[in-house]
Amino acid sequence: MERGSQFVGQSSAFLDAVERASLAAPMQRPVLVVGERGTGKELIAERLHRLSNRWGEPLVVMNCAALPETLIEAELFGHEAGAFTGATKAREGRFEEADKGTLFLDELGTLSMAAQERLLRAVEYGEVTRIGSSRPIRVDVRIVAATNEDLPRLAREGTFRPDLLDRLSFEVITLPPLRVREGDVAVLADYFGRRMAAELHWEGWPGFAEHVAASFEEHPWPGNVRELRNVVERAVYRWSDWENPVGYVQFDPFESPWKPLSSEAGVSKGTGAASDTPERAPVPSFDSIDDLRGAVDAHERAILENALGRNRWNQRQTAKSLGLSYDQLRHAVKKHGLTDQD
Repeated sequence: MERGSQFVGQSSAFLDAVERASLAAPMQRPVLVVGERGTGKELIAERLHRLSNRWGEPLVVMNCAALPETLIEAELFGHEAGAFTGATKAREGRFEEADKGTLFLDELGTLSMAAQERLLRAVEYGEVTRIGSSRPIRVDVRIVAATNEDLPRLAREGTFRPDLLDRLSFEVITLPPLRVREGDVAVLADYFGRRMAAELHWEGWPGFAEHVAASFEEHPWPGNVRELRNVVERAVYRWSDWENPVGYVQFDPFESPWKPLSSEAGVSKGTGAASDTPERAPVPSFDSIDDLRGAVDAHERAILENALGRNRWNQRQTAKSLGLSYDQLRHAVKKHGLTDQD
């Protein structure tokens, strides 16, 4: 997510989360940031760091889900030369790198119980011990952790240490999903649209057509602000007419009228029991190859007419929306004898 993008908004849910981060920033205590994917957890961590007295020291970021379990502890706490195969020289861990600053641990809920135990000791005593060493190293690190997991539930189920949860949750900042940030979808869409228009060197920003703006409000945004940014930027760069409001948006970039069937899709064989994968729609039979070609042509024409209508018969925009080159679209239009129906 672009720096600063999450801090565009006016809803009370959004402003409350930002205010809580600002209030907690000067404290030297750990903070736990909770929220769905794409809500801006790393940006909140950055705000906590920048508004603290550690702002001139390192902000070290580690995604706990990005490394295999066998390397997590070495990454966090460092290792000595020869500690394990491939450790040809000593290396500082993230705690040492973040000394005097802030360590942001993203995807905290993915840590193994062994790594959690060592993390708890580091938080409690301010000491880390490199893999392959018995000498503790003092560190002064403020921990900010983030997760989209229900850590209290994991603690009750025995997969997350309750004592570590207690230590890290001096303050818990819950970031609201975009679907409950009333009024912020339009504000963010306009913000991202203007930025993309400037990147494309448009001479102005025409905004979004009413039906597009309405569709933004209706979409559930499972990917939150990150998804919204991608959808808006894709819509703007595909729109070739900067003098008119952006009139077409595609929420699913994988959606296409010519999307191939999955190789895994199919009907189960043998006993006739239901397959674990979705069944393909039944394929109609044709008496001749001419009948088949006629059906394909009719389907292709319907797709083209629908896409042209959505794009107000702007052929360049229609080509982009269908994933075709402009020449391919023109050839198909000529083939089917299509003309502007307005």
